[in-house]
Amino acid sequence: MDIFEKCYKFQDARIAKEQGYYPYFIPFSGGDDNVMIFNGSAKIMIGSNNYLGLTHHPKVIEAAKNALEEYGTGRTGSRFLNGTLDIHEEFEQELAEFVGKESALIFSTGYLVNLGVISTILGKNDFTVIDKLDHASIIDGCLLSHSKIMRYKHNDMNDLEKVLSKIPDMSGALVIVDGVFSMEGDIVKLPEICRIVKDNGGRLMVDDAHSIGVLGPNGNGTAAHFGLTNKVDFTMGTFSKSFGAVGGFIASETDVIDYIKHHTRSFIFTASLPPSVVASTRAALQIIKEEPERRERLLEIGNYMRTEFKKMGFDTSTSETPIIPIVIGENLKTFTFWKMLFEAGVYTNAIISPAVPSNSARLRTSYIATHTQDQLDFVLEKFYKIGKNLSVI
Repeated sequence: MDIFEKCYKFQDARIAKEQGYYPYFIPFSGGDDNVMIFNGSAKIMIGSNNYLGLTHHPKVIEAAKNALEEYGTGRTGSRFLNGTLDIHEEFEQELAEFVGKESALIFSTGYLVNLGVISTILGKNDFTVIDKLDHASIIDGCLLSHSKIMRYKHNDMNDLEKVLSKIPDMSGALVIVDGVFSMEGDIVKLPEICRIVKDNGGRLMVDDAHSIGVLGPNGNGTAAHFGLTNKVDFTMGTFSKSFGAVGGFIASETDVIDYIKHHTRSFIFTASLPPSVVASTRAALQIIKEEPERRERLLEIGNYMRTEFKKMGFDTSTSETPIIPIVIGENLKTFTFWKMLFEAGVYTNAIISPAVPSNSARLRTSYIATHTQDQLDFVLEKFYKIGKNLSVI
């Protein structure tokens, strides 16, 4: 059997392209935070995780330029050997203080954080307990750890208690949750989870990829949002959302971070984050701290759009953040809706299974603090017209 046979048989993408419904790998040629250019045509961007609109902030760009001139383009090695710079360690301390932990460690991507930390901390005799809608990187980290994986119904605290009650008393257990669930836009029930985990003697990790910069009194994440920083054992974050770049970090107790630093394969055997990215994300962190009005505006936009979508009759699932899914159900109708929006000047994301449960295909809309009111109302107008045309509303 030729291992390439499955590749030759895969025709879904080709057929979708030929029929004009393929919504992925769109090659934009430029633009800014809110508007991107495709074949000379402007598209209002409501499919980005650039929540605070920092990718074009002059202070962020200046910091990256300065780091390029001082340190060059990269370290060409892992942090474990020649890849550590003073700015890596300085930024790690700043991140730890920001999320209220003793220490932090920077990884080259957020995916590598979850893959490495989970597989390092857990072993074959341990149990991992995850929400059924946790991110794919969490699931992959669990699989790589060879731990016993147990899932509970999304944000269902009764089911979580049932699952934890089945774990033997002498076994280690780590509960892992998203702070904000990326396809639903809802917030984890962290107060209940903290109580349940404590009662059952486990540890707790919160993936704050979509929470940092968005939730918390200073944009410092889900635990801070609920005043539970000391109840969470691990805080994970990424730089590819509110920070407007790429990379990720894990924060915890100093002894735990030191263990991860010396044992995690996805950290040890990966080249370190380039200095220009470290500098730009450090600048972004300062803006997050100094410009709370960005976060406040972002939340206002999320509330406005969700309210207007609901008034029109769209299904926004359980969203309570600036991530607002428009649940359609059928894959083909979702792709058709996406195409009509794209042709009308709006870009968003078409999401189908396995990223979401079967028969819950959706358009994942997400917003940026710098969106103008005119842009938002333009988006709403197009959604209403197309929603009516396709009998979605």
